[in-house]
Amino acid sequence: MTDSSWWRSAAIYQVYIRSFADGNGDGIGDLAGVRSRLDHLADLGIDAIWFTPWYPSPMDDGGYDVADFRDVEPLFGTLAEAEALIAEAHERGIRVLIDIVPNHCSDEHRWFQAALAAGPGSGERQRFWFRPGRGVDGAEPPNNWQSRFGGPAWTRVPDGEWYLHLYSSRQPDFNWDNADIRAEFEDVLRFWFDRGVDGFRIDVADGLVKDPALPDVADGDETPFSDQEGLHEIYRSWRKIADSYAGERVLVGEMWLPDMSRAARYLRRDELHSAFNFDFLVCPWDVSRLRDVITRTLRAHDDVGAPAAWVLSNHDVTRHVTRYGRAGNTGFSFADRLHGTPVSLDLGTRRARAAALLTLSLPGGVYVYQGEELGLWEVEDLPSALRQDPVWARTAGADPGRDGCRVPLPWSGTTAPFGFGTGTPWLPQPASWAAFTASAEAADPASMLSLYRRGLRLRASLGSASLSWVDAGPDVLAFTRDPGFVFALNFSADAVALPPHSGVLLASGPLENGLLPTDTAVWLRR
Repeated sequence: MTDSSWWRSAAIYQVYIRSFADGNGDGIGDLAGVRSRLDHLADLGIDAIWFTPWYPSPMDDGGYDVADFRDVEPLFGTLAEAEALIAEAHERGIRVLIDIVPNHCSDEHRWFQAALAAGPGSGERQRFWFRPGRGVDGAEPPNNWQSRFGGPAWTRVPDGEWYLHLYSSRQPDFNWDNADIRAEFEDVLRFWFDRGVDGFRIDVADGLVKDPALPDVADGDETPFSDQEGLHEIYRSWRKIADSYAGERVLVGEMWLPDMSRAARYLRRDELHSAFNFDFLVCPWDVSRLRDVITRTLRAHDDVGAPAAWVLSNHDVTRHVTRYGRAGNTGFSFADRLHGTPVSLDLGTRRARAAALLTLSLPGGVYVYQGEELGLWEVEDLPSALRQDPVWARTAGADPGRDGCRVPLPWSGTTAPFGFGTGTPWLPQPASWAAFTASAEAADPASMLSLYRRGLRLRASLGSASLSWVDAGPDVLAFTRDPGFVFALNFSADAVALPPHSGVLLASGPLENGLLPTDTAVWLRR
C-alpha cells in the first residue's frame, strides 16, 4: 500500500446505532434513523462510518452478544436496509466499516445452543471452552479468571461442566483452536465484503486465542487470554481475504495492551491495517504525558510502517468533556470511572475543544465518537432502574457502567426527545441538551459542531507529513508539519505568545490580543 491509501489518514465517525437516530418511533435508534441523518455526517466532513454491531442479538450487551453474524437485528431494520445504507453512504463518498465480534457470541447463537444440547466431550462443545470444575463434585470453576464485567469468568451448566466467558455469562467465548471457528469467521468476512462494507473493526482483537492450559492468574494478569502468539496467524489469513477485494478493504483492531510496541506488531503489512491508540485516550490532561504518548505512538507505528489512529472517546469510556472537566484525575481507567466526581463542564468543554484540534492535527487517522462533535458530556445521573449495561448488574452497582456515554443524541427542538425520534428514548436525555442539538449548533459559528466541521475540512490539507516538535516552553505542546503548518496548545495558567507564524487557520477559542489563552489550541500558517 502507498501512503495515499485512504485509511492511513481517514477521519472515521463511530455510530452506536441504538443511540444515533430513531426512524420508526420505538425509542431505539435504527438503520432508518441513520439513513435519515447521513447528510449530517457528509456535512461534518468524515471519510467513513464505523457501526457498532447491527447483528441479531438478545441485546444483553448492547449488540455485542451476537446470535447471527450474517443478518441484521430486527430492532435496527433488515439486511436489505443495511445494503441500502451502505450504497447511500458510498454515494456521499463515505465508506462503511462494521463491527465484527470474534471473541464470543450470544448464548442464543445456534452453535452454543447445540453445544448445550450435545453434552460433555462432544464436537459441538469443542467450539467453546467447556471444562469440568475443580474441587468436590467439580463445584468450583476450572480456574480463577474473572470476567471483565465483574464476577467469575465461568458459568456452570446443568450437566456439571463450566463454560468460559470473559464478559457477560450470556457471551460464551469461542475456542479459536477449533477449525470450525476459523472457517466460520473467514466466511463472515466474505459475506459482508460481498455486500460492500469497506472494513471491520475487530472487537477484543487481542483476546481470541487462549493458553490451552487455562492457568490461574494473579490479579491484573491477562497473559493467558490476551496477546497470544497464535493471533498473528489468524490476522494474516484475514488480511489475505481483505486484500482480495477491490477498494482497499481494512481491518482495525481494538486492543487494550499495556505495551505499545506489542500492539504495533499486529500492524505489520500482512496483518491489521490499524488499531486504536488507547494510551492517548486514557491520558490525563497533562502536557508532558501527552507529548510522551504522542512520541511513543508515532515511533512504534513508524517501526512497522503503519499509521496511528487517534481517539478521545467511544461507547465504552467516560466522555472526555466530563473527564477533562474534573479538578483531579482527568484520565480514564476501567478500574475506577470516578463516577460522581465533581465536574466543571465549562472547563471540560474548553479542553475538549482544544483536544479536538490536537487529535485532528496529528499524523494518521482519527475517530470521532457520535455526540463528540456536539460537545456532549457523560450523563451520570441516570436512574438505576433504567440502566441496561451488564457491567452495572454484574457489579451490583459498584461500577456505573457505560450507559452514560450512550444516551441518545439530541438533533433538534427544545425538549426531549430532541428530534431523536417520536417515541420515548431508551435512555433519558438531559433537559440541558436543548442548547446542544445538532440544529442549534449548526446555526452557531462558535459551537463545537462548527469547530469540528472546520477542523475536519482543513485537516484534509495536512496530508501525511510527519510531526516535528517545537520548543515553545514547558507548558506548551507545539509542533510543525510540512508544508507550513504549526500547532500549539497552552497548558499553562497564563496566556502565552504564539509561535512564529504568518496567519491563524483555526483556534479552539478566542485569542487574547495575539496571545494563546490557557487550555486553548491553535492552528497556524507559517
